[in-house]
Amino acid sequence: MLQTLPGGTGRPSRKDHPSRWRRNASSAALLAAAGALAAAAGCGGGGGSSDGSGSGYQPPASSAAPTGGASGGTIKTANTGNLGQILVDGQGRTVYLFEKDQGDKSSCADACASVWPPATTSASPKPGSGVDASKLGTTKRSDGTTQVSYAGHPLYYYAPDGTTAGSTQGQGLDQFGAKWFVLSPSGSAVTK
Repeated sequence: MLQTLPGGTGRPSRKDHPSRWRRNASSAALLAAAGALAAAAGCGGGGGSSDGSGSGYQPPASSAAPTGGASGGTIKTANTGNLGQILVDGQGRTVYLFEKDQGDKSSCADACASVWPPATTSASPKPGSGVDASKLGTTKRSDGTTQVSYAGHPLYYYAPDGTTAGSTQGQGLDQFGAKWFVLSPSGSAVTK
């Protein structure tokens, strides 16, 4: 039990609990070292572009971040207010195109794919409301998975959007060497 002496603060001092102070100092040092390692790992190349235009941003790990999979490959349209009608997956999660992609080949892998997970499917993609079925397709990724495409554009999620239907936080971002945009039902980039 802690005794408060006259003129004391009522809080323990280092003399009262030296092991607690040592343990807290050790914990703080461990956290600082872990933070430094994480920062150093995030500074490595590979994700950003060589011209410095890509930020290499990696969001914190979140169980809400999409991990790919376009809900059975369903793509449909949704109205998102200021962007108008855009493409979303079967759960209403926004999909994006990457301007760096060449044709239907993805240019986003490794660190890029952790921030911008590909919309993948194990079956033929299904057209939902407002989608032109003739523009819906797939492309093989370098890791062997099948990515959903629309009008020749491989489709991606933006991890910070999480699983929130209609979230468009990735719109217009310049990351990993090029810009990312939502798509209109025609398959073109919405650049608003």
